[in-house]
Amino acid sequence: MQTRVLRLNYPPSLLNQPIINKLIKRFEIAINIRQAHITPEEGWLEILTTGDEKDIEQAIAWLEEEGIEVLLID
Repeated sequence: MQTRVLRLNYPPSLLNQPIINKLIKRFEIAINIRQAHITPEEGWLEILTTGDEKDIEQAIAWLEEEGIEVLLID
């Protein structure tokens, strides 16, 4: 099992979308939200992901395809 801390930067168009819900349902990874800042104009989440390396990499690729900027924190 791998653990990674990611920062997800949301564009305004995705702020009302259930991205984390879809992420949990689609991939075999555990998510813990560590920090968040969301306004009507912008939003970011810092999440701790735990799972197989392959599943985490696929989840990151999916997030980027959805329009989320993903930064590896740790």
